[in-house]
Amino acid sequence: MQAFIFIPLLLSTLLLGGTKGFEYTGVKVKSKGKTYIVKRIIPKECKNIPINNEMLWTGNFANNKVPGACKSTYVHTKGKLQPMHLDEDLETYGELEVLVFMKEMQENKNMLLIDSRKKSWYTYRTIPGAINMPFVYFKERENYEFHFEYALKYMGVIKDKDGEYDFSHAKTLLLFCNGPWCSQSPTMIYALLEIGYPPEKLKWYRGGMQDWLGAGMTSTRK
Repeated sequence: MQAFIFIPLLLSTLLLGGTKGFEYTGVKVKSKGKTYIVKRIIPKECKNIPINNEMLWTGNFANNKVPGACKSTYVHTKGKLQPMHLDEDLETYGELEVLVFMKEMQENKNMLLIDSRKKSWYTYRTIPGAINMPFVYFKERENYEFHFEYALKYMGVIKDKDGEYDFSHAKTLLLFCNGPWCSQSPTMIYALLEIGYPPEKLKWYRGGMQDWLGAGMTSTRK
Protein backbone atom coordinates (compact mmCIF):
# COMPACT_ATOMS: atom_id res chain seq x y z
CA MET A 1 0.00 0.00 0.00
CA GLN A 2 2.92 2.31 0.72
CA ALA A 3 3.97 2.39 -2.95
CA PHE A 4 0.52 3.65 -4.01
CA ILE A 5 0.90 6.61 -1.62
CA PHE A 6 4.56 7.41 -2.17
CA ILE A 7 4.70 7.44 -5.95
CA PRO A 8 1.96 10.09 -6.49
CA LEU A 9 3.43 12.28 -3.70
CA LEU A 10 6.93 12.05 -5.14
CA LEU A 11 5.60 12.72 -8.63
CA SER A 12 3.74 15.83 -7.48
CA THR A 13 6.81 17.08 -5.66
CA LEU A 14 9.04 16.60 -8.68
CA LEU A 15 6.55 18.14 -11.09
CA LEU A 16 6.04 21.22 -8.95
CA GLY A 17 9.68 21.64 -7.94
CA GLY A 18 12.23 23.33 -10.17
CA THR A 19 11.70 25.73 -13.06
CA LYS A 20 12.61 23.33 -15.87
CA GLY A 21 10.45 20.41 -14.77
CA PHE A 22 11.44 16.87 -13.97
CA GLU A 23 11.37 15.63 -17.56
CA TYR A 24 14.18 18.07 -18.38
CA THR A 25 16.32 17.76 -15.24
CA GLY A 26 16.29 13.97 -15.53
CA VAL A 27 17.44 10.99 -13.48
CA LYS A 28 21.04 9.80 -13.17
CA VAL A 29 21.23 6.09 -13.98
CA LYS A 30 24.09 3.61 -14.31
CA SER A 31 23.52 0.97 -16.98
CA LYS A 32 25.90 -1.53 -18.61
CA GLY A 33 28.95 0.26 -17.24
CA LYS A 34 27.83 3.69 -18.45
CA THR A 35 26.21 6.63 -16.69
CA TYR A 36 23.16 8.28 -18.28
CA ILE A 37 21.08 11.30 -17.43
CA VAL A 38 17.66 10.02 -18.45
CA LYS A 39 15.52 12.95 -19.55
CA ARG A 40 13.63 14.49 -22.45
CA ILE A 41 16.08 15.59 -25.16
CA ILE A 42 14.90 18.36 -27.47
CA PRO A 43 17.41 19.62 -30.07
CA LYS A 44 17.69 23.43 -30.08
CA GLU A 45 16.36 23.68 -33.63
CA CYS A 46 13.12 22.06 -32.46
CA LYS A 47 12.27 24.56 -29.74
CA ASN A 48 10.87 27.25 -32.03
CA ILE A 49 8.57 25.01 -34.07
CA PRO A 50 5.00 26.35 -33.78
CA ILE A 51 2.54 23.93 -32.25
CA ASN A 52 -0.20 23.98 -34.85
CA ASN A 53 -2.01 21.68 -37.28
CA GLU A 54 0.13 22.64 -40.26
CA MET A 55 3.41 21.78 -38.55
CA LEU A 56 2.32 18.66 -36.64
CA TRP A 57 -0.34 16.87 -38.67
CA THR A 58 0.48 17.49 -42.35
CA GLY A 59 0.36 14.34 -44.50
CA ASN A 60 2.20 11.73 -42.44
CA PHE A 61 2.22 14.35 -39.72
CA ALA A 62 5.53 16.29 -39.46
CA ASN A 63 5.61 19.14 -41.99
CA ASN A 64 8.48 19.28 -44.52
CA LYS A 65 9.57 22.51 -42.85
CA VAL A 66 10.25 20.70 -39.57
CA PRO A 67 14.03 20.03 -39.21
CA GLY A 68 15.05 16.38 -39.54
CA ALA A 69 16.45 16.30 -36.00
CA CYS A 70 12.98 17.05 -34.65
CA LYS A 71 11.04 14.19 -36.19
CA SER A 72 11.06 10.40 -36.37
CA THR A 73 9.05 7.80 -38.22
CA TYR A 74 7.63 4.58 -36.79
CA VAL A 75 5.99 1.49 -38.15
CA HIS A 76 2.43 1.65 -36.81
CA THR A 77 0.83 -1.34 -38.51
CA LYS A 78 2.35 -4.06 -36.31
CA GLY A 79 1.05 -5.95 -33.32
CA LYS A 80 -2.29 -5.59 -31.54
CA LEU A 81 -3.26 -2.63 -29.37
CA GLN A 82 -3.22 -3.44 -25.66
CA PRO A 83 -5.81 -2.24 -23.13
CA MET A 84 -4.92 0.54 -20.72
CA HIS A 85 -5.36 -1.73 -17.67
CA LEU A 86 -4.26 -5.37 -17.48
CA ASP A 87 -5.54 -5.99 -13.94
CA GLU A 88 -7.62 -3.91 -11.55
CA ASP A 89 -4.83 -3.94 -8.94
CA LEU A 90 -2.02 -3.26 -11.41
CA GLU A 91 -0.95 0.31 -12.25
CA THR A 92 -0.26 1.50 -15.79
CA TYR A 93 2.51 4.09 -16.08
CA GLY A 94 3.36 6.95 -18.42
CA GLU A 95 6.78 8.49 -19.01
CA LEU A 96 6.84 10.71 -15.91
CA GLU A 97 5.85 7.82 -13.66
CA VAL A 98 8.66 5.76 -15.21
CA LEU A 99 11.13 8.54 -14.39
CA VAL A 100 9.89 8.70 -10.81
CA PHE A 101 10.19 4.92 -10.50
CA MET A 102 13.75 5.07 -11.89
CA LYS A 103 14.72 7.81 -9.47
CA GLU A 104 13.47 5.87 -6.44
CA MET A 105 15.03 2.68 -7.85
CA GLN A 106 18.52 4.18 -7.51
CA GLU A 107 18.16 3.98 -3.72
CA ASN A 108 15.67 1.13 -3.38
CA LYS A 109 17.06 -2.24 -4.41
CA ASN A 110 13.61 -3.79 -4.13
CA MET A 111 12.55 -2.14 -7.39
CA LEU A 112 13.37 -3.43 -10.89
CA LEU A 113 12.85 -1.90 -14.32
CA ILE A 114 12.45 -4.86 -16.69
CA ASP A 115 12.73 -4.96 -20.46
CA SER A 116 10.65 -8.06 -21.24
CA ARG A 117 11.73 -8.33 -24.89
CA LYS A 118 14.16 -10.90 -26.24
CA LYS A 119 17.88 -10.24 -25.88
CA SER A 120 18.46 -8.95 -29.43
CA TRP A 121 15.95 -6.15 -28.88
CA TYR A 122 17.41 -5.28 -25.48
CA THR A 123 21.00 -5.27 -26.77
CA TYR A 124 20.13 -3.00 -29.69
CA ARG A 125 18.34 -0.31 -27.65
CA THR A 126 16.61 -0.07 -24.29
CA ILE A 127 15.83 2.34 -21.45
CA PRO A 128 18.97 2.97 -19.35
CA GLY A 129 18.85 1.10 -16.06
CA ALA A 130 16.57 -1.66 -17.37
CA ILE A 131 17.53 -5.31 -16.98
CA ASN A 132 16.54 -7.95 -19.51
CA MET A 133 14.16 -10.76 -18.59
CA PRO A 134 12.67 -12.13 -21.84
CA PHE A 135 8.96 -12.85 -21.60
CA VAL A 136 9.44 -16.37 -23.01
CA TYR A 137 11.18 -17.42 -19.76
CA PHE A 138 7.80 -16.94 -18.09
CA LYS A 139 5.34 -17.76 -20.86
CA GLU A 140 7.16 -21.02 -21.69
CA ARG A 141 8.62 -21.63 -18.24
CA GLU A 142 8.53 -25.41 -18.66
CA ASN A 143 11.08 -25.00 -21.49
CA TYR A 144 13.23 -22.45 -19.62
CA GLU A 145 13.14 -23.90 -16.13
CA PHE A 146 16.63 -22.72 -15.12
CA HIS A 147 16.15 -19.18 -16.46
CA PHE A 148 12.68 -18.96 -14.95
CA GLU A 149 13.77 -20.03 -11.47
CA TYR A 150 16.85 -17.79 -11.58
CA ALA A 151 14.75 -14.80 -12.62
CA LEU A 152 12.30 -15.40 -9.78
CA LYS A 153 15.14 -15.47 -7.24
CA TYR A 154 16.40 -12.17 -8.65
CA MET A 155 12.88 -10.80 -8.13
CA GLY A 156 13.02 -11.85 -4.47
CA VAL A 157 10.72 -14.86 -4.86
CA ILE A 158 11.70 -18.11 -3.18
CA LYS A 159 10.13 -21.54 -2.68
CA ASP A 160 9.03 -22.57 0.79
CA LYS A 161 9.53 -26.03 2.29
CA ASP A 162 6.38 -27.25 0.55
CA GLY A 163 7.64 -26.15 -2.85
CA GLU A 164 5.22 -23.21 -3.04
CA TYR A 165 6.34 -19.77 -4.15
CA ASP A 166 6.84 -17.28 -1.33
CA PHE A 167 6.17 -13.70 -2.50
CA SER A 168 6.58 -12.03 0.90
CA HIS A 169 9.85 -10.39 -0.25
CA ALA A 170 8.94 -10.00 -3.91
CA LYS A 171 10.34 -6.86 -5.52
CA THR A 172 8.25 -4.20 -7.22
CA LEU A 173 8.60 -4.58 -10.99
CA LEU A 174 8.01 -2.12 -13.82
CA LEU A 175 7.79 -3.91 -17.17
CA PHE A 176 7.78 -2.66 -20.76
CA CYS A 177 8.34 -3.84 -24.34
CA ASN A 178 8.15 -2.26 -27.83
CA GLY A 179 5.02 -0.14 -27.67
CA PRO A 180 1.29 0.00 -26.95
CA TRP A 181 0.80 -2.59 -29.71
CA CYS A 182 3.35 -5.03 -28.23
CA SER A 183 2.16 -8.14 -26.35
CA GLN A 184 5.48 -9.21 -24.79
CA SER A 185 5.26 -7.33 -21.48
CA PRO A 186 1.52 -8.11 -21.03
CA THR A 187 2.30 -11.78 -21.69
CA MET A 188 4.99 -11.74 -19.00
CA ILE A 189 2.71 -9.92 -16.58
CA TYR A 190 -0.10 -12.44 -17.10
CA ALA A 191 2.39 -15.27 -16.53
CA LEU A 192 3.54 -13.67 -13.27
CA LEU A 193 -0.04 -13.19 -12.11
CA GLU A 194 -0.73 -16.83 -12.96
CA ILE A 195 1.91 -18.07 -10.52
CA GLY A 196 0.67 -15.72 -7.79
CA TYR A 197 2.88 -12.63 -8.10
CA PRO A 198 1.15 -9.81 -6.16
CA PRO A 199 -0.48 -7.46 -8.73
CA GLU A 200 0.19 -4.43 -6.52
CA LYS A 201 3.92 -5.12 -7.00
CA LEU A 202 3.62 -5.10 -10.78
CA LYS A 203 3.67 -1.86 -12.81
CA TRP A 204 3.33 -1.61 -16.58
CA TYR A 205 4.70 1.01 -18.95
CA ARG A 206 2.22 0.53 -21.78
CA GLY A 207 3.89 2.98 -24.19
CA GLY A 208 7.16 1.03 -24.25
CA MET A 209 10.04 1.96 -26.53
CA GLN A 210 7.89 3.61 -29.20
CA ASP A 211 6.34 6.15 -26.84
CA TRP A 212 9.63 6.56 -24.93
CA LEU A 213 11.53 7.49 -28.08
CA GLY A 214 8.60 9.47 -29.45
CA ALA A 215 8.74 11.67 -26.36
CA GLY A 216 12.45 12.28 -26.97
CA MET A 217 13.62 10.32 -23.93
CA THR A 218 17.16 9.04 -23.38
CA SER A 219 17.93 5.50 -24.57
CA THR A 220 21.07 3.38 -24.68
CA ARG A 221 21.46 4.13 -28.40
CA LYS A 222 21.64 7.56 -30.04
